[in-house]
Amino acid sequence: MFCMEKIYSRLFSIVSSGCMLLFIIGLFTACVNTKRAAYFYGIGDTTIVSSPDNKVPEPVIVQNDVLTISVSSPNPEADLVFNAPNTLMTQSGTALGGVLSAQVTGYLVNPEGFIQFPMLGNIKVVGLTKREIKVLITKQLIDKKLLVDPIVTIRFINFRVTVMGEVRTPTVISVPSEKMSLLEALGMAGDLTVFGKRENILLIREENGEKIIRRINLNSTDILNSPYYYLKSNDIIYVEANAAKISSAERSMQILPIALSGLSVLAVIVGLIIK
Repeated sequence: MFCMEKIYSRLFSIVSSGCMLLFIIGLFTACVNTKRAAYFYGIGDTTIVSSPDNKVPEPVIVQNDVLTISVSSPNPEADLVFNAPNTLMTQSGTALGGVLSAQVTGYLVNPEGFIQFPMLGNIKVVGLTKREIKVLITKQLIDKKLLVDPIVTIRFINFRVTVMGEVRTPTVISVPSEKMSLLEALGMAGDLTVFGKRENILLIREENGEKIIRRINLNSTDILNSPYYYLKSNDIIYVEANAAKISSAERSMQILPIALSGLSVLAVIVGLIIK
């Protein structure tokens, strides 16, 4: 009887220790400063005047961009040859009962920076803006007397940004409107987790063959007037984990083996009792 009481006492001690260790792990993991989890903490009502630098950036064409270039004029039949490369007709179903559907394809900018445009041949577009390409194509159509009063419209098909790191849903976001702010991108990624560094968001942007890296503080109103408030195509946003996430992970790695060892001993004792 005395031996069994000692076993039960030891068993209770192990169970209590294991529960305590698990409680400590949960406590450290959940311990986060709420002030650091807020955007623009402590900022009151105010009006911020936009600076000239805080505007939607004009995208510059780079290799592998995909563009839709639509041309219209008073002669719709003459426009067809220029608009055909924008769409690819596909058929689903049987040959007799199939349904034709249009798939947007656009003009791919090749590694040399050119697009192949009907009747005009190779046009170098890399390094130009949509406005500059519009002027260039319009002028050539008029100079070669291919169309009268042409209207050229250009859009990106592959405008996208990537959000990764301490957000709820790391993702690649397609932007049909070609306009997206940093805050909108974070919102579409499910917002930062409580462990994301709001004062140290990393933005990676490639321009003119160079990679630009900028640190952005979401706890400062300076971001609202920053030239990096509006994103460009292929921008990458990386949210780093804060010290609370790193330290909790380290503590978990240290405490968890101890807890598991205690539970293993518990399992052995239970096995002996059952026998």
